Amino acid sequence: MDIKSYMETLGRQARTASAGMARAATKAKNDALVELARILREAGAPLREANERDIVAAQAAGLAAPMVDRLRLTDKIVETMAEGCEQLAAMPDPVGEMTGIKRRPSGISVGQMRVPLGVFGMIYESRPNVTIEAASLAIKSGNACILRGGSEAIHSNLALWQLVRQALAAAGLPIEAVQQVETTDRAAVGELITMPAYVDVIIPRGGKGLIERISKEAKVPVIKHLDGNCHTYVDAEFDLDKALVVTENAKTQKYSPCNATESLLVHERAAAAFLPRIGAIFAAKGVEMRCDAAAKAILATVADASLADASEEDWSTEYLAPIISVKVVADLDEAIAHINKYGSHHTDAILTTNHPNAMRFLREVDSSSVMINASTRFADGFEYGLGAEIGISTDKIHARGPVGLEGLTSQKWVVLGDGHVRG
Repeated sequence: MDIKSYMETLGRQARTASAGMARAATKAKNDALVELARILREAGAPLREANERDIVAAQAAGLAAPMVDRLRLTDKIVETMAEGCEQLAAMPDPVGEMTGIKRRPSGISVGQMRVPLGVFGMIYESRPNVTIEAASLAIKSGNACILRGGSEAIHSNLALWQLVRQALAAAGLPIEAVQQVETTDRAAVGELITMPAYVDVIIPRGGKGLIERISKEAKVPVIKHLDGNCHTYVDAEFDLDKALVVTENAKTQKYSPCNATESLLVHERAAAAFLPRIGAIFAAKGVEMRCDAAAKAILATVADASLADASEEDWSTEYLAPIISVKVVADLDEAIAHINKYGSHHTDAILTTNHPNAMRFLREVDSSSVMINASTRFADGFEYGLGAEIGISTDKIHARGPVGLEGLTSQKWVVLGDGHVRG
């Protein structure tokens, strides 16, 4: 296969389809999503057979059990995908919305209209359900997309893509609006990220290595986050019981997501009361604590605690494991400075009963999501009411934080006049 020619063909088809999607009626887009939900539930044996081919190949290749599990399309996962499509269909259509219309002294009215980005390329690993998430968000936001899933899920992704094509055709929408790269040749990725004539934005979703490569080599804008080094800061004035519950959830509810807390900062006036209690919780769950000297001295009294001296590298590490860095800070200023220096600008939380401190934290912490008295695990498109998300952005472009429907659109200025001329 001539990869360059093949990818250019996909690009041309996507660009043409994007024009049809941009002018598509809301009803047609919703009809496609409802139809996709229906056929996902009825896909049955063919989808299971395709998925089993990927699982057998992954096991034969020696993939770790957690990676194999990520490939599975269980009945529950299929139902979740179908429900996600229906939820998106029920949400307001952002395309065409005009906001901020103001009358100017000249007589014209000026505002902004929300429009699709055009064509986005999505590069992702492992989980085949991302195929449906990306496709459904593209449909509702009026975009076209080119999807390139991991080689380990190729048969599942292709089977799901065929269902998307059926749903688009049933709703009278261009089937090229969602295209799946059908080759596992990695050269296809290199072509996809260097086609500015056809692709408006790239969204990588996977490990740090993949995202670093895409960011370095892409010739089109990239919506991304590299790390999820999220912080929870316990302030001097705080509710002990609530802080324990929130911190435990933020770290241990699930270790692998990018919004799990990796660093715990505690005000020196709260340390004696808080650290032994949270240390006991972490010890019971087998969480290793990598501490500065002050935190280690307090936590040394905790039975069965797994303690280690924190290195400079620990303050900026995303563990994705039962490990957390722990530091005692002098005040709010030090906490904010530490987060802005070592954090990844993803999600950070303050646990406090001091309102002025909470407001300072919101204003001064430079992250895509900043929270007061809540677990960092809430940094998620579904939890934010976006219906679904295509990823999380720590960039400072139009999309920041969980990227849902609005993140897949931009705004253009519109001017409403009636024969007006500039004097």
